[in-house]
Amino acid sequence: MDIRKMRYFITVAEELNFRRAAERLRMAQPPLSQEIRKLEDELGVQLFHRTKRMVELTDAGKIFLEGAQQTLFQFEKAIKETQLAAEGKIGNVIVGFVDSTEIVIEVLNKFRARFPKIHLTLCEMTTEQQLKALYEKQIHIGFIRSKQNNETLATEVCCEEALRLVLHQDHPLVTLPEIPLQLIRNEPFIMFPRHLGPNFYDLIISYFWDHGVNLNVVQEAIQMQTIVNLVATGMGVSVVPSSVESYKRSGVTYKKIKETTPKVSLYVGWRQDETSTAVDHFLTIVREVYSNSQLNHHE
Repeated sequence: MDIRKMRYFITVAEELNFRRAAERLRMAQPPLSQEIRKLEDELGVQLFHRTKRMVELTDAGKIFLEGAQQTLFQFEKAIKETQLAAEGKIGNVIVGFVDSTEIVIEVLNKFRARFPKIHLTLCEMTTEQQLKALYEKQIHIGFIRSKQNNETLATEVCCEEALRLVLHQDHPLVTLPEIPLQLIRNEPFIMFPRHLGPNFYDLIISYFWDHGVNLNVVQEAIQMQTIVNLVATGMGVSVVPSSVESYKRSGVTYKKIKETTPKVSLYVGWRQDETSTAVDHFLTIVREVYSNSQLNHHE
């Protein structure tokens, strides 16, 4: 049995008239009658009572009609969803992110608005966890603090930020408009573990070292928001990418550093062998948002 015969049967069952059904199907009536008889032979049952004046469904025909309609609906749905998936309009994209920066939020909002039928799964992970997940094909996209370009992974810059000093709100230095690095050389410092983001870690250590400051690290924390929360307890000071300022935690103040800070890059990463059209659409939106941010910055 094929879908074509099933569609013929449904049309005849809806019209209960072979002539009208043939007109709907844009075919001659005799071939339609022959196809219905072939279908009945295949099933071994009579689907229609036929007289010169009327056509009626048999009890078996009524049962078959219900199943045929469901089958045809699922078949057509499968075709449509297959086409939409090929066009990258439905599917699932799993996204890892190290910090919920403004650019990540903007990308997610634009992607949801443009492709509402694609399901986004979001996973908050460290850079190293995301790299492992990308290698093992557990996520499709990663927002990471590490440049990767090899046979397996590709990355592009999607955000560049300055550093900000984060202090307890009662710290004596908060009255200064900008804070020289030398003034925090003896401060207890909160940092994240190097093994979870060696590039970012080394950038910060080198930056302070180049300005004659050897950091007194007293506590480590994995997430930027956790670092800010620890500063709020009075445990120490820290530096964070400027986008973290959007995390409005009571008890802390974000301050500019007097010395020019290095640019902290956020990268979008994906597998080189990725074939998903939905992932291609996601990367397109990342590039659009980054390009717009660059234009706005220059303006």
